[in-house]
Amino acid sequence: MPHVIERAASGRAKCRGCGRLIEKGALRLGERLPNVFGEGEMTLWFHVPCGAFKRPQVLLDTLPTAPEPIEDRARLEAIANRGIAHRRLPRVDGVQRAPTGRSRCRHCKEMIEQQGWRIPLVYYEEGRFEPSGFIHLKCAPAYFETADVMESLEQFSPQLTREELDEIGAALGSPASSAEGGSN
Repeated sequence: MPHVIERAASGRAKCRGCGRLIEKGALRLGERLPNVFGEGEMTLWFHVPCGAFKRPQVLLDTLPTAPEPIEDRARLEAIANRGIAHRRLPRVDGVQRAPTGRSRCRHCKEMIEQQGWRIPLVYYEEGRFEPSGFIHLKCAPAYFETADVMESLEQFSPQLTREELDEIGAALGSPASSAEGGSN
């Protein structure tokens, strides 16, 4: 069965990308995979924007079969294409302050200072996103091979204030987008 874009029948499914509920009636992306727990298939649900960031090829493969026009389709296609062009970009899982000084950057191998900004990384494996460490904010352009990561950080860190987003954008050398935090 092919992947699907459809309206959510209920508000019970959680997005595999951001972990938040997908509201009833909202467009969602369903990635269909063989069921690892038994026979048949399983569907992993994503907010359409989260799918663009985390599962770019699945979104691009599914967009032509969408049953209705998708808001911001050109922007979502650009995000997905950027994720394909920069293979590490779909690993972004937000941005946060380090609660301790014990984590090590996967890029430069130096310790990440306590209360310093860090980007959590995840790998997609067998239908799940597995935590895989952190990188310094300053290491992001080299690690992702692009400085254009602000939109991903905002998408998966909706709790950040405008001031924090401006601080992060300045540290990256790229301005925060005009959206208030991440959106779905």
